[in-house]
Amino acid sequence: MTAPGVAGLLLAAGGGRRFGAPKALVEYAGERLADRGVRLLRDGGCDPVVVVLGAARAGVPGALAVHNPDWATGMGSSLRAGLSAVPREAGAVVIALVDQPLIRPEAVRRLVAAYRAGAAVAVASYGGAPRNPVLIAREHFHSVRALAEGDVGARPFLRAHPELVTMVPCDDAGDPADVDTPGDLDTLGDLDALGRS
Repeated sequence: MTAPGVAGLLLAAGGGRRFGAPKALVEYAGERLADRGVRLLRDGGCDPVVVVLGAARAGVPGALAVHNPDWATGMGSSLRAGLSAVPREAGAVVIALVDQPLIRPEAVRRLVAAYRAGAAVAVASYGGAPRNPVLIAREHFHSVRALAEGDVGARPFLRAHPELVTMVPCDDAGDPADVDTPGDLDTLGDLDALGRS
């Protein structure tokens, strides 16, 4: 089920220096992380979905692919490129990272529901701590872009405007563990099995 007016944005441009390959192309449970991230956003109710690529140039079915030529400067440039590519008819966007494959669509659905209930900024939390994904209403895109520099994304904006943030508990909607090294894939498999047991 899609929620008209809420787009998805997957940041997948990094070179995966510590991993040894672009994470967008890494496979987990038989699926590339880029494809898994697009599916997360689509199944969570986002339409359309924009995916920002950089180090890897690959087709990602079901998404509008945007190339960030400045991907090596860090996540900030990818977030700016992605927000600029979100179609005008979208009133908000849910931002997800390609290297967190255990987050489930329910987390995205909860952020969309918070937006529908009036939240301008909604952040998934786990154990009370803010993580990803994050929803940003269009009226704040400009401010987010202005503060997204280097290897940080929306965090400076969120810290500068705590009064706008609605925390959305997602402890039972996946795990925000990320993939930094090949060894992390084994750890993720164990976490995934625990989360589904």
